[in-house]
Amino acid sequence: MTEAEGEKKPARVVVADDQTVVREGIVMLLGLLPGVEVVGSAGDGEEAVRLVGELAPDVVLMDLRMPRCDGVEATRRIRARYPRTQVVVLTTYADDESLFPALHAGARGYLTKDAGGDEIVRAVESVLSGDAGLSPSVQRRLLERLSEPEPKQAEAEMPDGLTARETEVLVLIGEGLSNQEIARKLHVSTATVKTHINNLFAKTGLKDRAQAVRYAYGKGLVRPRAD
Repeated sequence: MTEAEGEKKPARVVVADDQTVVREGIVMLLGLLPGVEVVGSAGDGEEAVRLVGELAPDVVLMDLRMPRCDGVEATRRIRARYPRTQVVVLTTYADDESLFPALHAGARGYLTKDAGGDEIVRAVESVLSGDAGLSPSVQRRLLERLSEPEPKQAEAEMPDGLTARETEVLVLIGEGLSNQEIARKLHVSTATVKTHINNLFAKTGLKDRAQAVRYAYGKGLVRPRAD
């Protein structure tokens, strides 16, 4: 550790939670720990955003379920307006509907409220050093999400650089529809359908409709009917 690192100032933190008892408990807990200085507390997202503008803290410990402005929206505003302030979510909820919107909004850390003081301090230090401050359970969920197979439709969409509309036309060819039937189904002219077919044939190297049908089945775009 360098001399500069040894003399670093404590992280300036704002705590945002709509439950007074919980908020005051977190503030009290952090006040007992080294490396953290609580400079303000907020009872909702609107107040959290305002305090960040006034106090320029290093980190906000952000609850998610709050009145007026929830934690996700407050995180989005803070990261857009005050990018030097990092956000660590501290919430009761670790479900996907809470976790992923918060991370997409710009939160760099995510802890549940059963986290101990040392874990909170580590998360604060991690986000300030450019790393993610995630609890072990959240890390496991992220890994599980990354390892989940892609939806089948995503696997089958737009092979060989086809556009969404060209892929749609190819699927309908694979299902045996004529140009006129495709035009009626897509509410376009027959000439437009022919243009899409010419384009998709050029991109895929197909020469006729029979090849297009085999191609559509081979790519998993069309599946045999279970009659």
